[in-house]
Amino acid sequence: MSTGTLPESPLPAIEPPPARKGSWVRILVYLVLIGGLALIVWRIHKNQQLSAQISANQAAALASQPIPVQVAAAEQKPMPIFLTALGTVTPYMSVTVKARVSGELLPVQFTEGQQVHQGQTIMTIDPRPYQAALDQAKGNLLHDQALLKNAQVQYARYKALFEAGVTSKETLDADEAAQGQYQGAIAADKAAIETAQLQLDWCSIQSPIDGRIGLRLVDPGNIITANTTNLVIINQFQPIAVYFTLPENELPQVMRKLAADKRLLVDAYDRNDLTKLASGYLLTGDNQIDTTTGTEKLKAVFDNRDQSLFPNQFVNIHLDLEDRPSALVIPSAAIQSGIQGAFVWVIGSNSPDGSGTARVQPVRVALVEGQSTILDSGLQPGQNVVIDGADRLRAGQAVIATAASQRPAPSAAPQNAPAGAPQSTPGDTETQAPKRVQP
Repeated sequence: MSTGTLPESPLPAIEPPPARKGSWVRILVYLVLIGGLALIVWRIHKNQQLSAQISANQAAALASQPIPVQVAAAEQKPMPIFLTALGTVTPYMSVTVKARVSGELLPVQFTEGQQVHQGQTIMTIDPRPYQAALDQAKGNLLHDQALLKNAQVQYARYKALFEAGVTSKETLDADEAAQGQYQGAIAADKAAIETAQLQLDWCSIQSPIDGRIGLRLVDPGNIITANTTNLVIINQFQPIAVYFTLPENELPQVMRKLAADKRLLVDAYDRNDLTKLASGYLLTGDNQIDTTTGTEKLKAVFDNRDQSLFPNQFVNIHLDLEDRPSALVIPSAAIQSGIQGAFVWVIGSNSPDGSGTARVQPVRVALVEGQSTILDSGLQPGQNVVIDGADRLRAGQAVIATAASQRPAPSAAPQNAPAGAPQSTPGDTETQAPKRVQP
């Protein structure tokens, strides 16, 4: 029996797993999307570069192109330096007339709104009760004078009898005391007469000041109570006062000039600050600063001969500090404001055709007076400053400068116009609108 090996059984072949076709498709889609996004980003970047280049070219073209502006030259001329404030017109003296005695008010002896003088009789209280009281006091005086005379005669008689030893010392002393009693009664009678005469005089109500009388507050026929009833108000118009306030930081320069015995002139303008109403002078300031507002009250006095100022009227006050004979003046439209303060655009290197370049020039403003501004420093007379078109300028910008058109001068200057102030024209609502800037 032969031995043999078992027949070998073949092992099954291991085959690789079939490839997943779906994963390759997704990878391909992702690659396409990424490529598309990259292309879009690249195109956007190219477009931005192109737009920036176009903008730069346009800006360069605009920068090389001159910008038209209007200019005006800085002038040197006399101008006042003043402070401005809002003031209230107040009567220099104001009296509320009251009766000092009681009684019936008789017909008044004035016309409402009339100008009255000190000592002029304006009203009368029925004087008959007070005349009767005066007559009674005079009668009491005569009675007591007769009693005194009788006492003096009786004293002389008893004195002779006492010296002769007929009467007693007590009788003589009693007659002497009676004389003193009657003398005291006579003194009281005289005082009563003076009181009655004074009350009778008070029946005639007289104006205590010169001024304009107002509307009567009580009609004739009413019973007046002494010292309680207001009859009429009298205000003094000539002169008249104006009270106004200034910030405490402006007081030192004003007080220094007052201490130097300098008479500071004050001008009163209307509500619009256009028309000059009257001229006066600064009288004095209050003796303390108002802590709630940080201001000082000052008083100015005006002659008011034409009565252009009226009590309780609001006016704009111009307090003149000095007159500059050669002030540097430019149009207010040229003033610009920045981080460093006020500045103007100056046109330099002007050629005959009006072209030039713009540059920034800092200035120090002293006073803004409507359309004109006074400068302390920063410019020289004759330099051209831009008054229109400054919003498009930058340093070194080429410009074509044209002189600002001048308005036709009015046929006549406004009445009471201040010296050196710019004249207004019809429709010019901003002319002569002074605004204070710290000098």
